[in-house]
Amino acid sequence: MNNHQKIILENPSKSDLSLPKNDNKDKTKTHKYSKKLHPNKPLITVVTVVFNGDKFLEETIKSVIKQTYGNIEYIIIDGGSTDRTVDIIKKYEDKIAYWVSEKDDGIADAFNKGVMAAKGEYINFQGDSDGFYSTCALEKVFNNVNTKEDVLISAKVQRVDINGKELYVSKHVSNFNKKSLLFRMSIPHQGLFTHKSYFEKYGLFDVNNVFCMDYEHLLRSYHHFPKVLTKNIIVARWRADGLNNDRILEIFKEYCQIKNNNKVASNLFLYFIKYWSLLKFYIKTLLKKI
Repeated sequence: MNNHQKIILENPSKSDLSLPKNDNKDKTKTHKYSKKLHPNKPLITVVTVVFNGDKFLEETIKSVIKQTYGNIEYIIIDGGSTDRTVDIIKKYEDKIAYWVSEKDDGIADAFNKGVMAAKGEYINFQGDSDGFYSTCALEKVFNNVNTKEDVLISAKVQRVDINGKELYVSKHVSNFNKKSLLFRMSIPHQGLFTHKSYFEKYGLFDVNNVFCMDYEHLLRSYHHFPKVLTKNIIVARWRADGLNNDRILEIFKEYCQIKNNNKVASNLFLYFIKYWSLLKFYIKTLLKKI
């Protein structure tokens, strides 16, 4: 475990989760808009991080602001885009609680800015090419939710190609088993709603992770894993980004390092998982070429 992560874990004070200071008024626009119409339902913060994502960003924004669920706070963290991204954000800024456009230190850093700005009881992340499946998606997910017990809420996601065509839908698991996390990120990121208390207990995302910061964030709690409420509802679309095999192997390497750092299992068992997963990957790659 690196020192940066260790400090966050040992000192998860509420001050660490405060709204970032606005020191550059030319780059930052802050609004107080948050859609909270029902005092007895939790406020949901939806965070979108983006960098030069003007191709699909407007579609993503519309999927959020058109939700029928009454209590939504929308935050957009832009990494200093040079395309039309900022123009698109400004077009909808009256429906955005907070947005910023400035250089960051990667996806995890951008995620952390969103978490620190969030006022909601639950936080969800939608990529700039992702978005909610239907206008009533959040309303369905947050039906019969106990905010005092349901720390993690997981719903299904629809995987789509670059053109929006369905590739598959993630499976519903009625009783989540944390051991599935030893093999893969078994809770779809776009379908995960994390209670703010989890961040206060386990800290922010580790900026040293390039690809799998969400996976590492969950594995920190592996030995005392919180309750996961699963919903048999498609909540979001997750767009494929066309990763090549070299990039997939980089992600796999980071997965292995994360599991070792968090000591989620014995070294022998993690060794077995590593080479079993590699074997499956190469067999799958070979079969595609036949």
